[in-house]
Amino acid sequence: MKNLVLIFAVFVVALANPSWAQDDKFTMEDAVIGQWRGLYPRSIYGYWQPQTHILTYSQENKIIRFDADTKQKDTLLTLKNINAALKAAEADSLKRLSSPDWIDNERLLFRNKNKFYVYSTVDNSIKKTFTFQPTDNNFDYPDELSKNMIAVTNGNSLFIIKPNARITVAQSRDKDIVYGQSVSRREFGISKGTFWSPKANYLAYYIKDNSDVTDYPLVDITSRTAEAEMTLYPMAGTPSEHVSLGIYNVDKNQTIYIEDENAESEQYLTNISWGPNEEYIYIQVLNREQNHMKFNKYDVKTGAFVKTLFEEKHEKYVEPYHKIHFVPGDDDKFVYQTRRDGYNHLYLYTTDGKEKGQITSGNWEVTQFLGFGPKGRYAYYVSTEGSPLERHAYKINIKNSQKKTKITQSRGYHRVKLSSDANYLYDRYSSTDVPGISQVINTNTLEKYTLKKAKNPLKPYALGEMEIGTIKAGDDKTDLYYRLIKPTDFDSTKTYPAIVYVYGGPHAQLISNRWMGGARMWQQYMAQNGYVMLTIDNRGSANRGLDFENATHRQLGKLEMKDQLRGIEFLKQLGYVDTTKLGVHGWSYGGFMTTSLMTHHPEVFQVGVAGGPVIDWKYYEIMYGERYMDTPDENPEGYKSTSLIDMAPELKGKLLIIHGGMDPTVVQQHSLAFLRACIKNNIPVDYFVYPQAEHNVRGKDRIHLMQKVTDYFNDYLK
Repeated sequence: MKNLVLIFAVFVVALANPSWAQDDKFTMEDAVIGQWRGLYPRSIYGYWQPQTHILTYSQENKIIRFDADTKQKDTLLTLKNINAALKAAEADSLKRLSSPDWIDNERLLFRNKNKFYVYSTVDNSIKKTFTFQPTDNNFDYPDELSKNMIAVTNGNSLFIIKPNARITVAQSRDKDIVYGQSVSRREFGISKGTFWSPKANYLAYYIKDNSDVTDYPLVDITSRTAEAEMTLYPMAGTPSEHVSLGIYNVDKNQTIYIEDENAESEQYLTNISWGPNEEYIYIQVLNREQNHMKFNKYDVKTGAFVKTLFEEKHEKYVEPYHKIHFVPGDDDKFVYQTRRDGYNHLYLYTTDGKEKGQITSGNWEVTQFLGFGPKGRYAYYVSTEGSPLERHAYKINIKNSQKKTKITQSRGYHRVKLSSDANYLYDRYSSTDVPGISQVINTNTLEKYTLKKAKNPLKPYALGEMEIGTIKAGDDKTDLYYRLIKPTDFDSTKTYPAIVYVYGGPHAQLISNRWMGGARMWQQYMAQNGYVMLTIDNRGSANRGLDFENATHRQLGKLEMKDQLRGIEFLKQLGYVDTTKLGVHGWSYGGFMTTSLMTHHPEVFQVGVAGGPVIDWKYYEIMYGERYMDTPDENPEGYKSTSLIDMAPELKGKLLIIHGGMDPTVVQQHSLAFLRACIKNNIPVDYFVYPQAEHNVRGKDRIHLMQKVTDYFNDYLK
């Protein structure tokens, strides 16, 4: 067992400076709300002014600009400036000034009530006003905002707003036909439903036909008589939505449709990408089985299929997740991301489908593509190359991968933004011992300028010592990262109850070298109350490569449980954990894992709290569920062996299940089915519902939730 120990800076400094009392304790409100507000280190959220080396950010109702060349700061504009311009335009004033969006290097776009305003920083005046309806949603404006257009949806219809006009792009007269909204339940990297062309001459948009998708009732109790609020929920193995793509010609006010050779296939149209000259549009078309992707090219003027540039197949699944990026100055080449060699990497392709080379390689993942240098010679990206626990920015020559530079040098988790010409990088980072630093880095000289060094807001508080290390997975080969937090009053001669906080599913990583190690403040709250807190990123979780993730395919929960039990073996070896007092808590996939561990291993866990748990994968949605489990008909044994309904009789400990009464993601049918099985088998189980909550309990209600979770462990585990 290898053990890399990373200890909070506050703990280290407390040893060096006993005058710090460090005895304050969190309230539950601190532990829940403070995580995102007053108890989180303050940083600067900066945005590059287009075509300049100027970074702008909001501070105390001012927009501050920092010139990366001269290192000078001044005030670009104030709330008073904006309100004076609004008054002159006979518009309502703003109450506060947040970070607006840059249109170009002179104009800003910001929203106030039901209007968008274009503001000139040259003469401090309002240049354009866009008026929208209160029920408009999904605002999308093009990079070429000089065309003065914003796409919006209203109900199931799609419109374009101009300063003095509202143009109908696609009007839906059928509740099952939806225009311009995200599809496929936002899987495959899909986050919106409209796609402006580079010069804003066209607007591509999704068309979703839900005619075959089953209506699912969610109960709204706020009316005098409870009402069923219907949502569309395609469960695994049932009919799915049909997706197509329209292309609206702005000048001609006409729409053509992308040719679909198999309109009844329920295929996925993912990662819509425009060619730079607006002649072609590229779509990564994935079959419903999610094991065969075709990278297709289509003619924009006719919608005709041109050719399949290349294909990807995998015996388990293919998950296209990233749109392509064209090389500046070379419209015939683009960068494509794929995990075909086992890790997500960058590849250079031509528009006729020829692979020109693999740009990045290694047993690590590219997690973000940032852009190109001005001549397209260098690509900039973020990756896990140094460690899966960290994120760092690099630049690499796209034709010679040996020419590579690590831009972010300090250990930690870096969130970055690249200037227009790639000469500068804005970097916000933290680590377990650095609360946060906001800085600008010259990508050529690597010279750094610190804009803000965050203070440690947890300095007055008693915190549990934290360590991050590795243990072996259930296969005795794979390293798994763990995060352990000791009780704040830790005494090695005593024993303590322990709680495993778990998620365990795809697309999530809970442990990283960032502030608090990625832990939630509630975990430190529990450490203050005498608990050992353990978290493990088991096989199946994110950013460790394809084999690490898809090892759980068709058998969700099984390998994950083996890995979590290795964590229990680790706790037993420590000598200070009372192994008769072990709890487990998680939400969503973590709720599935909690219920799985409580029923499959009742001899290990005494208490569990499962939030929004998946109980049977046949009740879960198609896009995510079928990727990892296939359909119930294709994998009947897998669905049967991972279902927790028949495991209800095995429950021996205390289990509290919590569910949102309006959950549209993991519908309440999951937990109610388990509850019914417990009743049939005379098995005690506790159940609590947040009547109007969806998949997550948010706002002030979350304080109530976490108090409920805490009380349950205090009542039955201590």
